[in-house]
Amino acid sequence: MKTKARLMDDKAMGRAVIRIAHEILEKNHGMEHLVLVGVKTRGVPFAKRIAKKIEEIEGVKVSVKTLDITLYRDDLTEVNEQPTINQAINFDVKGKDVVLFDDVIFTGRTVRAALDALVDHGRPRSIQLAVMIDRGHRELPIRPDYVGKNAPTSRNEIISVKFIESDQEDSVTILEKEK
Repeated sequence: MKTKARLMDDKAMGRAVIRIAHEILEKNHGMEHLVLVGVKTRGVPFAKRIAKKIEEIEGVKVSVKTLDITLYRDDLTEVNEQPTINQAINFDVKGKDVVLFDDVIFTGRTVRAALDALVDHGRPRSIQLAVMIDRGHRELPIRPDYVGKNAPTSRNEIISVKFIESDQEDSVTILEKEK
């Protein structure tokens, strides 16, 4: 794959985090029922950055949890029978305002799997969605509440979001599949 374009550098990602943190604070009118949930893998550092920014702004610590949706995905082709659900989450969502974080929203299937995992473990008061990149091409009627950047793409392109915590750099690039 070759790099087609750089969409965001570390400064642009930082500005998106600041903006999204403020938007979450404005929409939720308080932090007492708020929990931030990062979809494993790159939704987690994104959620932690937002939590850190909210703490800087409000002086209040926000809970950050990790959600592993592996067993909820609908694209597991090697599993012959329905997998047993085990510990996708180990926290209570009942009555909470959950903000779900992922790096990129594309078809909406990852978010659908995350919603299934959350609801299997209780009924949140509300679920909101934050993504760093919205690239379009939805197959399900799912729309993020908070978006770092909209980046319309073609299906032969891949969005690569990197966080310094896991990738040693902060960047968002469009990669083009070689034909």
